Order: sequence, then C-alpha cells, then structure tokens
Amino acid sequence: MHLSEAIKSSFKNISTHFLRTLLTLIGISIGVFAVVTMFSSVYGLKNLIMKNMEGMGWNNTIIITPSSGKGNNARFSKHRMRFRYMNRKAKPLSIDDYNELRSTVKPKYIYGLIESWTSLYHDQKISSVNVRATNEDYFASKTYPLQKGRYFNTFENENAQKVCVLGYYFVETYFANKDPLGTVITVGENRFKVVGILADDKINKNGMQFNPWQRKHDLKAIYIPLSTGAKYLRSNNSVDTIYLQSHSEHDFKDMSNLTRQTLLAAHNMAHDFAFSDIGSMMLEITQEIDEMMKKWNVTLFAIASISLIVGGIGLFSTLLISITERMMEIGIRKSLGAGEIDIFVLFISEALILSLLASFMGILSSSGIILIISKVTKFDFPIPMQGIILGITFSAVIGLLSGLYPAIKASKLDPIKAIYYSD
Repeated sequence: MHLSEAIKSSFKNISTHFLRTLLTLIGISIGVFAVVTMFSSVYGLKNLIMKNMEGMGWNNTIIITPSSGKGNNARFSKHRMRFRYMNRKAKPLSIDDYNELRSTVKPKYIYGLIESWTSLYHDQKISSVNVRATNEDYFASKTYPLQKGRYFNTFENENAQKVCVLGYYFVETYFANKDPLGTVITVGENRFKVVGILADDKINKNGMQFNPWQRKHDLKAIYIPLSTGAKYLRSNNSVDTIYLQSHSEHDFKDMSNLTRQTLLAAHNMAHDFAFSDIGSMMLEITQEIDEMMKKWNVTLFAIASISLIVGGIGLFSTLLISITERMMEIGIRKSLGAGEIDIFVLFISEALILSLLASFMGILSSSGIILIISKVTKFDFPIPMQGIILGITFSAVIGLLSGLYPAIKASKLDPIKAIYYSD
C-alpha cells in the first residue's frame, strides 16, 4: 500500500467517526497547549526582565569614579604604593578624560555625570533641587524619552550653554498648571533656558516594578549639559563619574580593558580612579536568570507532559476500538494482497495524523490565547519556536508509541478470522 493511500484512508476513517476523533484530539491538544503556553510565559517573563534591566542602563556597564582609597577602592592602595615615588601629579576625572574615552573606546553609550543640590527660585519660593550635568547618552541608556522639546545640541554641549531639560516629576511638582518649555528658570546663581521635558517612566507602568524609586528620583531632576556642569558646578572641569556601556556582553571585557589602559595613560599611570564593574554583576544575574528559566522549563514541561501522556492513552484506546470495528476491512485488504506492513502503515499513519492534528489544534489555541493576554496585560509574550517544536515532536512521539501496539496487532490478524469476525 502506498503511503498516500494510507493517509487518504486514515482521513476517511477520522471523518467517519468525527465526535470520537474530536474527543481523542482534545487530550493531546491540551498537552500541547500547556507546553506552548508555559514556554511562552517563561520566555515572556525573561524578555520582560532583560528589557527592563537594559532600560535601567546597568547592563554591560562600568562606572568610573575618582579613587578615595577607602571601601571598595582599597584594592587600589597597593598600586598607589607602587607609584607613590614616581614624579607625577594625580588628577581627578575631567572633561578631557570623558572626551578621550569617547573617541578611543567608542562604546555603545558613554556619559559623564555631575550631580549637585542647589536652590531653585520659583514663584517667590526657594526649594532645594537636584541638578545633574550629563549628555544625551544618559537619557538613551536609561530609556528616558522626551515628552516635549529636545535634548542638548552639539553647540550647547561643546560650549557650556545654559540650557536645561526638566524631568517629568519635576514639572509636575513646580509647573503643575504651566508649560515651562522655552521659559527661563533660576537655579542657584545661574539662569537656564528650558529646551526639553522628559516623559513619564514607561518601564514601571506594566505592573512590575524595576528600581522605581531611583527612576522617579531621576525624573525629579534638572539636567544641564556636561560641559556646563563642569564649568559652573565644579572646578578644573572635573567630572564626578563616567559611565560606559558596551555594545554587547561579548564586547564588555575588551571595553573594560581598553578603558582602564586609556585612563592610566592619561593619568600618568596613577591609579587615582576606581572601577565599579556593574556589567560583570549584571552578566552573573543574567546567567542566573537563564539557569532559573531552564529549570522552570523542565518543571513546566514535566507537568504538561502528563496531559500528553493521558491523551496518548486515549489515542491508544481509540485505535484498539478501531481494530474491532474494521475487522472486515482488514480481512478484505489482506485477502486482496495487502501484507502485514501495509496494515501496519495504515494504522500507524492514522495514529500520527491524529496526534499531529491535535498538536496543531493546541498550537493554534495557545497562540490565540497568548495574543489576547499580550494585548490585555500589555506584556510582550512571544510564541516560542522551541515550545512549538517540542509540542509537535512530543505529540508525534506519543502518537507513534500509542499506535505501535494497535498497528502490530492489526497487521498480525488472520484474514479469514478477520472477515468472519463477529461480536
């Protein structure tokens, strides 16, 4: 018997007993539905965590600060002892260091940061506000988009212009019923023109909280160009902190090494700066999340496989019943020249077709539910190819195993007994 004829005969038998077939399919389809849905939920949660970790700006990042010789910077003491007799002058981080790193290292994001608390004179009141000097990469790395206006332009960055960008919550607090864009505000001894307003935090609007206090604190600040802060908030064009973020985790180590070498050369080999290796810590967290997700996948698949096995038992019972109903058909086929292999192929193909139909039902229903949940919760739940392939493969294996014994039993029947078989 040709395979195409076996498939046609299988579909004919399936359509003849539609209700029984449907009930058989439901058991396997529920198992496949569970596999795909569980994989999707795990992958969706992982993507959400990774996306929001990236949105906080800490992935693949190193932080450079002036070394104090205390706490975490104590490990640099031996280097200072080694170089203390060298004729050199230690210096703080500066705009020149920032520009040198920007041109030499060429990371994905690099920004300097100067932070200060000063007085805001507004509506005949004096308030203490947080002023931060930085550049556009700060907003990009932390995913703080604009609500209105613009960021600092090249001329303002290079020439210490007195312009500012206001955080969303800063505007809510001090300009609740006004639009400050284009106005001039008095901060400390300086007056700054407002050129942009940041939008509200998007990361913590999806039901999960990722460092919400820090992000709200960021959006309560006033932002000015880095060169402006170095000129008016610090002496000698010094910078408090420099942040660098690599393009990917594979580039992180090279970026870190090149950054250290560049600064050592600029500082006459003086270890008067400290590295906070945030990127390595985040990589460890990422690896731990991956391991945890793998364990969850195994656990969830073990639970879902129970439904597949139960569905396989139902398929096994259906095929055994089918042998009894089709005794005369089997006998006639054998008497007309069909061999044992032909009858075996007929039944095993029917088992595989049933299991694959059930898997496609499970995949379609799961995909529909996932899309609905994604729209309702506004979470991006992907439909993982790994879960689909696993569901199809496992259901095919269940179909093969469930149909093996009935197919062998049907192929071994005596044609005379089969034709004259009677209940």
